[in-house]
Amino acid sequence: MADAKVAWRMKGTVLVACNCEWGCPCNVNGRPTTGKCEGGWVWQVEQGAYGDTSLDGLGFALFANWPAAIHEGNGVATYLIDDRASEEQRGVLRALVEGTVGGPWGIFRKTFTELHGPAYVAFDVETSTLLPHARAGDTIAIETEHIRNPVTKETVHPRLVLPEGLVLKEAALLASRHFHVRDEHVSYDHSGRYSATGPFQYFGP
Repeated sequence: MADAKVAWRMKGTVLVACNCEWGCPCNVNGRPTTGKCEGGWVWQVEQGAYGDTSLDGLGFALFANWPAAIHEGNGVATYLIDDRASEEQRGVLRALVEGTVGGPWGIFRKTFTELHGPAYVAFDVETSTLLPHARAGDTIAIETEHIRNPVTKETVHPRLVLPEGLVLKEAALLASRHFHVRDEHVSYDHSGRYSATGPFQYFGP
């Protein structure tokens, strides 16, 4: 079982998708576009360790449905873990996502009334390209595309810098060509809406 006193660290790339318009006003402390938030994150760990347990190369995801802004709570969430993870690695990732050993998940956990999972599924994540994609079993699929200038139809490449960002500090802003979550507890399709990607680096305790 994970111990909140054990030192841990991880870095990699996170892929974000939700129901907001491109750019997502939540990034700058605004209200979600439609008044509620339906979305989440896929993390691909490049290097990571919890004590002596390596997390290199593993993926995990957290997606939720909040009835208003995230910080107003009452969300229902589900999470998934890469089925390649060993039993020891699974225990560590469960502790992280369930918010018991710090990181951004400890804050997110306070916004959920329900957190379901984990489901152990195959992860297919590609984050090394300009247009990343991710699939977690049959539950989550994200395919991205560039945002286009509404007049010229040329692709644009906006970026966002978030010095106080919780999940990431810098993001490339994209659109979701396809984005769905199909789970017993969390289910939606917000294709053509907001997506973003960027590096993450967390550590604890």
